[in-house]
Amino acid sequence: MKELMSYIAENKNISIRCQCDLLDISRSNMYYQRVGESVENLEFMRLMDEYYLDHPTYGVLQMQDFLFLCGFLANVKRVRRLLRKMGLMAIYPKRNLSKLGSAKYIRPYLLRGLKAVRPNQVWAVDITYIPMTGGFMYLTAIIDLYSRYVVGWDVFNTLDAENTLEVFKQAIESHGKPEIINSDQGSQFTCA
Repeated sequence: MKELMSYIAENKNISIRCQCDLLDISRSNMYYQRVGESVENLEFMRLMDEYYLDHPTYGVLQMQDFLFLCGFLANVKRVRRLLRKMGLMAIYPKRNLSKLGSAKYIRPYLLRGLKAVRPNQVWAVDITYIPMTGGFMYLTAIIDLYSRYVVGWDVFNTLDAENTLEVFKQAIESHGKPEIINSDQGSQFTCA
């Protein structure tokens, strides 16, 4: 398109109007000059960029609150547009990370009507997301449902199944093997 515009501007024999009609482009394109961001928007972008480095989990509404605390008024649409222009997005865990697998992975629920009456009868395991400056850490914890004692735990920077298995191995080494292990049947628990 720029090449076409420069051709029209260089050719003085035919009027710009006629050339635009022949090439089927709008005449306003010839005169349009892109306007950059205002000084105020550039200041907003600088502040939001600095704040994002310390708080990458904050989204549009938190950024709007931050700008308000700095003494600036900006509506949500403006903040969203500027964040999008800078390529900044809040870091958060994606939905449905614990999707059930196909039918071959679904295990029967063994705790229905069962009451834990002794140690190592039932262990429960879960993974918790911990927001950090650079993303997320993942806490894998195993508790004995009888004593409510944490029999194993560790923190990792990935959701690999190997990490979960390592926590299980450590818990079994120190407390013995349980009769039942209860989980939410997330991918880390059904892949092994």
